[in-house]
Amino acid sequence: MTEEKPDLELKALEGFCGTQEYHRVLGFNVTDGVDYIMRNGYSYLVTDVLALIPFKAILRQQPFLVITYSVNLETHTGGFIITDGNETLLYSQNYGYTNAKIAKELKLFLTERVLMLAGEY
Repeated sequence: MTEEKPDLELKALEGFCGTQEYHRVLGFNVTDGVDYIMRNGYSYLVTDVLALIPFKAILRQQPFLVITYSVNLETHTGGFIITDGNETLLYSQNYGYTNAKIAKELKLFLTERVLMLAGEY
């Protein structure tokens, strides 16, 4: 049996639209697309956000959140911002180092305790 290598570039990400099942992570549900992200080397991106939300009142109070991850492949830095969906910045976090190989922004939506890819909304 050969071990499958993680898809660090998340090449199959575009193939997710909708979900067939939810996966429980830190008291939230995540879709198949978010589960794919987690299984391919980026579980910390998901768990960092989900672990943060219960402790930040401004995030808990929002019915809809947009989480946008970005990575600078040249400097190996990155981070995420959380907005209310209307471009109001609610929170941001930077990573001084990341080995992420995501070549574009990654956008997730959180509503009704379900975290999903923008294309799964």
